[in-house]
Amino acid sequence: MGKPTGFLEYARCEDTTIPAEERILNFNEFHKCLDPEKRRQQGARCMNCGVPMCQSAIKLKGMVTGCPLHNLIPEWNDEIYHDHIPHALSRLLKTSNFPEFTGRVCPALCEKACICGMNSDPVTIHNNELYLIEKAYEQGLMKPRIPKIRSGKKVAVIGSGPSGLAVADQLNHRGHSVTVFEREDRIGGLLMYGIPNMKLQKEVIERRKKLMEDEGVVFKTGVNVGAAASAGGISAKELLKNYDAVAFCCGAKKARPLGVKGFDKVKGVHYAVDFLKSTTKSLLDSGLKDGTFISARDKKVVIVGGGDTGNDCLATCIRHGCKSAIQIEMMPEPPKLRRADNPWPEWPKVLKTDYGQQEAIFKFGGDPRIYETTVKELITKNDKLTGIKTVKVKFKDGKLTEVPGSEEVVKCDLLLIAAGFVGCEEYSVKELGIKLTERGVVETQTSDYKTNVEKVFTAGDMHRGQSLVVWAIAEGRECAREIDEYLMGYSNM
Repeated sequence: MGKPTGFLEYARCEDTTIPAEERILNFNEFHKCLDPEKRRQQGARCMNCGVPMCQSAIKLKGMVTGCPLHNLIPEWNDEIYHDHIPHALSRLLKTSNFPEFTGRVCPALCEKACICGMNSDPVTIHNNELYLIEKAYEQGLMKPRIPKIRSGKKVAVIGSGPSGLAVADQLNHRGHSVTVFEREDRIGGLLMYGIPNMKLQKEVIERRKKLMEDEGVVFKTGVNVGAAASAGGISAKELLKNYDAVAFCCGAKKARPLGVKGFDKVKGVHYAVDFLKSTTKSLLDSGLKDGTFISARDKKVVIVGGGDTGNDCLATCIRHGCKSAIQIEMMPEPPKLRRADNPWPEWPKVLKTDYGQQEAIFKFGGDPRIYETTVKELITKNDKLTGIKTVKVKFKDGKLTEVPGSEEVVKCDLLLIAAGFVGCEEYSVKELGIKLTERGVVETQTSDYKTNVEKVFTAGDMHRGQSLVVWAIAEGRECAREIDEYLMGYSNM
């Protein structure tokens, strides 16, 4: 521990943020790293606790706090303080495959468990991680690590989201030959087409892809496993025949439908994932000049869902130039401060005003979120959306009930459904007869990644349901270890 009194001497200082009025003019990332000296001070705030809860990933009252990857946080914080970037990087990469992703989009479960945060502000673990990996790229430390010996075993990974990339990265470094199949035109899964560019610029994904290719991983895009050949498909049975193991990491992209009859036939109603993908693809293909994206320009937008995806939709709509935008959420508004029954180190169930809401407050003068509300009816003209009828709701005895007389008509010509997901798309596993659970995810034994089909494994959202990038990477690592054990009879991963 380089600075025993660091947490007493230095206050928490986060990366600077470009003001809302500037950042909404483009789709670029809007955080700027602190200078190296200030970052060293933030590293010095780490207390090197006897029991570092930040790397624990323990479940309290049904919610996890602490890093699912069990990152060696006190160790690399100390090395950051001493400005030993190569040493810090070696500790970080021991447990984390893609710090450049988690350092940008992870909600920092580690910080919620930081012991420094029990009585003061937690250590800037999230920002420290991003600083470290970007400094490593800058200094040329992220060089290809090519296996000296190949095992002769071939593995197919279906899906190139964070879990699929983690499976591929781990198994390739172990010496197996890995091919990743992706149905989209670019790799990354929801990293590419689900998370907006301003949260994760796509050059970051391309940079990692290049590194993995240099290390021996083969990527095949535009290949839809389990779909008809006319849709760019390839038979899953063919892969099973040609590879020694197959890992399904296709995500849980089956969107939760809106509970309104006939919503899918109304013009102006879209799922959030389709909306976000259309913007990112057009942005990458033509800088939004091709006009192929779902535009919110001059539209009155209503977003169903108050989570991260809804917030991303909100920020995207503002950048399009929407006329107005609100988010409706069925749940009650969280408290602004921790309640007595929600103490540290539990996940703090408090109100979070994210970047999209901050931008809406700047743009439209008020918080866009409306709580305890849902859509009851769509108002249309010639099958085109013109408005919605909302109703207030309450949870009573565990059931959602409407509040009588609370209906309200809201003008709306673009409705975005960001209400979560209900499992994976069945076609990808149907051909092989892989079993799914009632939740629509692949069935395995507890803490196991092997499916009911011989030499077929699964990981990520397809296995655990829609979750965080950090959990997907953690699942990918564990799945890779299980595949390695299956192929070799043992594993040293």
